[in-house]
Amino acid sequence: MEIKVLNDAKELKTEVLVINKFEGEKTSNELANKFAVEKDKFEGKFGQTYLLQTLGQDNADKILIVGFGKKDEFNAPKMTEAVAKSVKKLQQIHAKKACFDFDVMCDYGKSAAIGAYIADYAFDKYKSEKSTKVDEITFTKFSKAEVEEGIIYGEAMKLTRDLANEPAAYATPTKLAEVAQNIEGITTEVFDKDEIERMNMGAYLAVAKGSIQPPKFIHMKYTGKNPKKRIAIIGKGLCFDSGGMDLKPASSMLTMRDDMSGAACVLGVMSALAKLQPELEVHGIIAACENMPGNGAYKPGDILTAKNGKTIEVDNTDAEGRLTLADAICYASELGVNEIIDIATLTGACMVALGTSVSGIMGNDEDMIANIIRTAKNSGEKFWELPLYPEYKDSLKSDIADMKNTGSRYGGASAAGVFLKEFVSGNAKWAHIDIAGTAFLEKPQKEFISGATGVGVRTLLNYLK
Repeated sequence: MEIKVLNDAKELKTEVLVINKFEGEKTSNELANKFAVEKDKFEGKFGQTYLLQTLGQDNADKILIVGFGKKDEFNAPKMTEAVAKSVKKLQQIHAKKACFDFDVMCDYGKSAAIGAYIADYAFDKYKSEKSTKVDEITFTKFSKAEVEEGIIYGEAMKLTRDLANEPAAYATPTKLAEVAQNIEGITTEVFDKDEIERMNMGAYLAVAKGSIQPPKFIHMKYTGKNPKKRIAIIGKGLCFDSGGMDLKPASSMLTMRDDMSGAACVLGVMSALAKLQPELEVHGIIAACENMPGNGAYKPGDILTAKNGKTIEVDNTDAEGRLTLADAICYASELGVNEIIDIATLTGACMVALGTSVSGIMGNDEDMIANIIRTAKNSGEKFWELPLYPEYKDSLKSDIADMKNTGSRYGGASAAGVFLKEFVSGNAKWAHIDIAGTAFLEKPQKEFISGATGVGVRTLLNYLK
């Protein structure tokens, strides 16, 4: 889909003109007011749509009116959702070109472009019949700079969603490393199994031992002009999670290609940084591997030694993500960064607690957590802070090692967070984002179709920016 920007739509001939209506107000189009508002009593509640055939009385063949709800409640995330809903309606009527001429007080160009990208997305690579697409949309009354920034965000989300939707046979650790190496504007180092072993990443390597796919530890680095802060973002990179020796039920394995959604998010974020040029030094880190029950697989009862020397008793081989993240967090801590943010499809417990609309977040600095939550809200994503009390560590006590990798079934998301905190060192502020429920949808939700959502990309880009 091509996105254009114009100052004025009055003389533009188009297939569909898309306009808005706030509750209690008229639209900017007299034809729409006459038939939709006055005759058919279209109220303009948020998300409502009304399609009007102009019969040659307007420069557009059709007018699509989108309800924006109450004016004082409208914001950037609602613009994203409204545009996404509009594009989906255009797809339904097989429209190829449309002009969006919204009457709003703020420049929501960035949010509008992101909404268009979300709605335009379809993972139909392996289908003979492709999804219906809109070829071209034009935005008016938005600045070109805002729209272009939204396109950068949209492209980053698309990369993330594509990788998380790909089958595990394609999105291997080696493939993730190739994607990282091809991102322009960053430097990338990829460490193989022997190098990972020399770095003493015993927890991460244990998880990788059962798979024929070799692990790849990926370190990307973006350096902006006059960097004011150094931040590491770490994405869980389990390209497939069978559960290992503690094998998952077959039904629970069906979507485990998405267990690298955190890694896909980091790749999406890193792909956008050179274009956005924040004044930061950003390290993107992925410990990529598969968790499989092969001949060399690690076993319940094994004792692992992480990069920082702490020992871990394997209580369950399906609590593998925290093991890979543990060594990645140690690595990031050694870089001397100011902040570490990890994002991971980590616990089913988080999904049970918060559902599929909200991601969990916890960490060691309240101001940082509050800032990320606030950024998420303004980005159209929902994060909720979970507790990180020391009492959760009791369930991880081991008689033969420093800790177990899992414990009680109660408070599982927080227990996982307490486990990860053990590997943060130095003065780094740290936040852990659990996207187990939000990374991959079984059915459509709001502006998203089923499948990968690209959660975290908007929030992390806005936070870094």
